[in-house]
Amino acid sequence: MLVRHLSFFVTLAREKHFARAAEACNVTQPTLSAAIRKLEEDLDARLVVRGQRFEGLTPEGERVLIWGRQILTDYNSLKDDLSGAREGLTGALRLGVIPAAMPAVAFITARFARAHPAATVEARSLTSRAIQEGLDAFELDGGMTYLENEPLQRVRRAPLYQERYVFVAHRAHRLAGRRSITWGEAARERLCLLSEDMQNRRIINNLASSIGVAVRPEVTSNSFLSVCSHLRHGAWAGIVPHTFFCVFPAAPDLVAIDLVEPAHSQSIGLVFSDREPRSPMADALLACALDVDLEAELAAAISRVAD
Repeated sequence: MLVRHLSFFVTLAREKHFARAAEACNVTQPTLSAAIRKLEEDLDARLVVRGQRFEGLTPEGERVLIWGRQILTDYNSLKDDLSGAREGLTGALRLGVIPAAMPAVAFITARFARAHPAATVEARSLTSRAIQEGLDAFELDGGMTYLENEPLQRVRRAPLYQERYVFVAHRAHRLAGRRSITWGEAARERLCLLSEDMQNRRIINNLASSIGVAVRPEVTSNSFLSVCSHLRHGAWAGIVPHTFFCVFPAAPDLVAIDLVEPAHSQSIGLVFSDREPRSPMADALLACALDVDLEAELAAAISRVAD
């Protein structure tokens, strides 16, 4: 009964509305209210600020929310572990992925899907900060993000590959025939880059600043699809991860030029909540990641696109 009541309480905290929470829990609103009052009685603490409507959680309620999420996660993981031992892994793998790592994620999830055909995958495009929040709130089983720059807290890490950067421009661009270009030269071009809420862009800013260069793009976006659209237009060039063409191979009008002075790379990997035992989903994801040489897979994929 405690688990059920905690589930109602956590749902109310998420929905911030009694009627919506009741609908999400598939119960009537009086049933949900009664369950939360019973939870308050059992814990001898007032958890919800009540008025004409939901007004928030008390300080005690905020603490119970942290414990409640953890208890529910452990309870569901226990059920998944027992069920998986009998019938194989089921349910959804919830994975947060920074946009820069999206070109690589399918190499891992494809292995996961083959190994666990009864399970599904939910890969969400999130900022590194949102991945941190999702792991802390037990809303994600794992994340795929930068490991060294702005490292996440309270996580365990599994390195996957090194990301490097290339200058991308239309084939008609005056620099298109170059084999390499310096960061200083790239910064002087008309650029379209990711917006500054994305860690990839902050890495570019910091790298340019370290050599005394300022990056001032004319166009910014939080979507690589939008960046690709602007690059193909021809008026702008961009600085993107070397895996860019794994996602946008149908761009024969674009060229990628190595960025040098300095040559730079960043480690991308998986992150999990720093607690034991891990959820069955997290364990299965890690096993699949350890089974793939992502550096080699990405190099082969990029080579096929180049050919």
